[in-house]
Amino acid sequence: MARVLSIVLAGGEGKRLLPLTLDRAKPAVPFGGHYRLIDFALSNLANAGLLRVVVLTQYKSHSLDLHITRTWRLSTLLGSYVTPVPAQMRRGPWWFSGSADAIYQNLNIVGDERPDYVLVFGADHIYRMDPRQMLAQHIETGAAATVAALRVPPTQAKGFGVIEPGRGTLIERFIEKPPDPVALAAGRPHLFASMGNYIFNANALSDALREDAQDSNSRHDMGRDLVPRFVESGDAHFYDFHENDVPGGTDLDHGYWRDVGTLDSYYEASMDLVAVQPVFNLYNTEWPIFTSAPQLPPAKFVFEEPGRAGLAYNSIVSGGTIISGGTVRGSVISPGVIVQQGALVEGSVLMDNVRIGEGAVVRRAIIDKNVTVEPGARVGVDPEIDASRFTISARGIVVIGKGEKVVG
Repeated sequence: MARVLSIVLAGGEGKRLLPLTLDRAKPAVPFGGHYRLIDFALSNLANAGLLRVVVLTQYKSHSLDLHITRTWRLSTLLGSYVTPVPAQMRRGPWWFSGSADAIYQNLNIVGDERPDYVLVFGADHIYRMDPRQMLAQHIETGAAATVAALRVPPTQAKGFGVIEPGRGTLIERFIEKPPDPVALAAGRPHLFASMGNYIFNANALSDALREDAQDSNSRHDMGRDLVPRFVESGDAHFYDFHENDVPGGTDLDHGYWRDVGTLDSYYEASMDLVAVQPVFNLYNTEWPIFTSAPQLPPAKFVFEEPGRAGLAYNSIVSGGTIISGGTVRGSVISPGVIVQQGALVEGSVLMDNVRIGEGAVVRRAIIDKNVTVEPGARVGVDPEIDASRFTISARGIVVIGKGEKVVG
């Protein structure tokens, strides 16, 4: 069998997710109740049996390092591991200057592991994918580099690296964030956009990274600089993510992929989870999303009296939660949340140990861990008051950082 090393890039600063990334790395942001963003990439690799994984970290990595070391413990009997690797400054006293530089500064790991192929995956996307199918195509085509490609409407392709197909799966041209993707599409219903997931022949990757490191004009980025090197030499192919067939998948969530790099995209991906037939199905037991769940009692709904009933509709409710006479609609409720009598939570994401006081109202909000919303307080009701106190996303989502106290 081919030897495969997987590298997960988890060093991004995540400024667009502030205040959720105020004291944590973006891949460590909670999602879907008790998961972290990085769990999705790692689960895809684990389900595929690709169990030699290094996670390259950099900014505010403490909670991410803890999560990986406590959750992702694999049996070492057959050489399996998931290990975080911080910025070690092996090449000099500087941080990673880009995603390609992050791998270049850790080429010693590739040399020690001596893989045939290197998978390079992002750490902060929500999706299911069987990477074995992409690897099989990579080997079959004889490519030096393969880029996972998402089908996107031309009107939504502006923020992506866009792939111009050549013969078969060959990449003819790679355009990073084209200014006019509609014109580029020339009437086609979709463009192929890079997902930020790559497979390389190990030797070709090492050579390209060394060349890139010597290029003073390079930004040392995987999409902007490294992939175009392979395209120019005719050695880059793309893998159509739409063709990926995940065990247990449904027609509804087939091809689902979300970049949750902004507050609005994070919120929208969270809302994808709570429909009766969810756009992204967390309940696929054939390709599970792994994480470590806290040891908590089951969720509890208490009181059955007029005007004092604990109710939740179309919501995810995690363990340790007590809905005590309040009402929850269309929301993601994380472990340890308490919603008290007469309170209303609608279309919101409540992270661990949030307290919603008696009679409080929370609408279209993301509330980070350990926040207390005092009795009678209003969140997401008056835009002017909210804007004076909290972070407001471009689409009007109220975001409250860790540990705050919201008074009425």
